[in-house]
Amino acid sequence: MTGVPPPPAVVDRLRAAGCVFAEDEAALLMAAADSPAELAALVGRRVAGTPLELVLGWAEFCGLRIAVAPGVFVPRRRTEFLVEQAAALAPPHPVVVDLCCGTGAVGVALAARLPGVQLYATDIDPAAVRCARRNVPAGIGQVLAGDLDAPLPAPLRGRVDVLVANAPYVPTGAIATMPPEARDHEARAALDGGADGLDVQRRVAAAAPRWLAPGGALLIETSERQAPGTAAAVTAAGLEARVARSEELDGTVVVGTRPAGG
Repeated sequence: MTGVPPPPAVVDRLRAAGCVFAEDEAALLMAAADSPAELAALVGRRVAGTPLELVLGWAEFCGLRIAVAPGVFVPRRRTEFLVEQAAALAPPHPVVVDLCCGTGAVGVALAARLPGVQLYATDIDPAAVRCARRNVPAGIGQVLAGDLDAPLPAPLRGRVDVLVANAPYVPTGAIATMPPEARDHEARAALDGGADGLDVQRRVAAAAPRWLAPGGALLIETSERQAPGTAAAVTAAGLEARVARSEELDGTVVVGTRPAGG
């Protein structure tokens, strides 16, 4: 039904359900539907509280369509800042590792920006691994199942130019206050970062030095409030830490660099 304006009744129904961008959502649902019956079904799912991305089957991220799946963390716009920062630090033909990859969105976006990239993405959740394998182009990278860096091939040690991680960083006690789109539709393991939200980030930081090439960079998405703790974990791992912030995207990234002579 592409090109057909959404019926006002659809827009009104979405708005009544609390969809702030009802007109935009209606247009996307119209484009995804092949018939009025399918449109009604899609709108019904959205009104019932299913996130728009899961209704559509994809999320827009860095100008790309990323396939999503039930239970898998949906990429957020703020994470585009992580991609920007990582791309800026990558040398030609880089080796890139994406830990806690979820849909694989960060690695895919980096592969689209960095010619000649060698990409390795990992996740412990089988649903996320299946989803990421749909998104990572054949011949560009590998999606590996396992806990953080455990499944990475040993020959990568000391050869990784850029290691990115959008690891879970929501404090356990704050999960109940998250929007239902995340709380009810994404795996708890993709959100829960422990008591202070930094448990997984500390493990990522501790693992990074054995994989990074001299001069290589670790980039971890975090929150503005948690950035000092994330930076402390990166420093404790022996990396030179700095905090990058985008007010426009509300994104915060801690960058840890392995000294070129280290």
